[in-house]
Amino acid sequence: MDETLVVLGGGSWGTTLASIALSRRPTVLWVRSDDLAKEINEEHANARYLPGIELPASLRATTDLVGCLSRAGAVLVAMPSHGIRSVLTSAAGAIAPGTPVFSLAKGIEDGTALRMSQVISSVAPQVVAGAVSGPNLAHEIAVGQPAACLVACDDRTSAETIQGALHTPRLRAYVSTDLIGCEIAGASKNVLAIAAGIADGLGFGENTRALLITRGLAEMSRLGAALGGEASTFSGLAGLGDLVATATSDQSRNRRVGVELGRGRSLEEITASSFMVAEGVKSAGPLRTLAESAGVEMPICAEVADIVAGRTTPRAALEILMNRPAREERDEPGVRLR
Repeated sequence: MDETLVVLGGGSWGTTLASIALSRRPTVLWVRSDDLAKEINEEHANARYLPGIELPASLRATTDLVGCLSRAGAVLVAMPSHGIRSVLTSAAGAIAPGTPVFSLAKGIEDGTALRMSQVISSVAPQVVAGAVSGPNLAHEIAVGQPAACLVACDDRTSAETIQGALHTPRLRAYVSTDLIGCEIAGASKNVLAIAAGIADGLGFGENTRALLITRGLAEMSRLGAALGGEASTFSGLAGLGDLVATATSDQSRNRRVGVELGRGRSLEEITASSFMVAEGVKSAGPLRTLAESAGVEMPICAEVADIVAGRTTPRAALEILMNRPAREERDEPGVRLR
């Protein structure tokens, strides 16, 4: 094992972080496509995911998964949540014991309701699993705008290893040992961003968006606390910070999906017109399952799950939410509402 950082996935965020980390340590970007590897290596571009961005000339891409993982000192997994298990299963044995393997995906696995670090651990139990989260719209970071992320792991030393690879003058990387809170916040905010987009698509204004953000924050905090997360995580970068960015930005894939759902388009039409994955679509159902198993109410997220599953419409979901019984605003930490 050497000091090489391997980034798995040549989408916008994976390519951006590989480009950033290159200034800190040797970095290799694994991609599925020979054509994309050639474009990155020879043209220093990733036109599909980062149009108009010139990549560092020293960034190297490869399609040799086992080869790059066998020499990895740390790994960032920058693939959609539904693809992580299959890719890692094919090469998990190549990763040296004790290697930090951190997920950039913000989702819950369908069928298991596992967080992404749990998926990594189940496939490669010899590694140290963690997550990177925060308000990280890839294009803004790729062009050098100031930003920050949260690097979370139960093992602080592994978190600090990833922090050292990512912390630069334009991207501040903070460390946390609250892996549960970080991942629950990341998965929840994608689903809540769909809800915010739906409200925009229905023609509602700032009050409605603020309502969804604040009550959505309460939902993710309840679930996180019930599962062992720390309250402070949800008021930080991975919680409130990421929720605000994703629920309000036109760059947010999840918000854009919600806007189109609110305008009356079907999910099939929306997903067919985009090659980029909106994690909240895949995670809404599993997140609802996870919340129900923990005995935690997440009414906004539950309605989004029903909308993307075709069980209800945006306007019907709105009526359900607005006609819920009156209650106090404040929740006790970890309270489970029936």
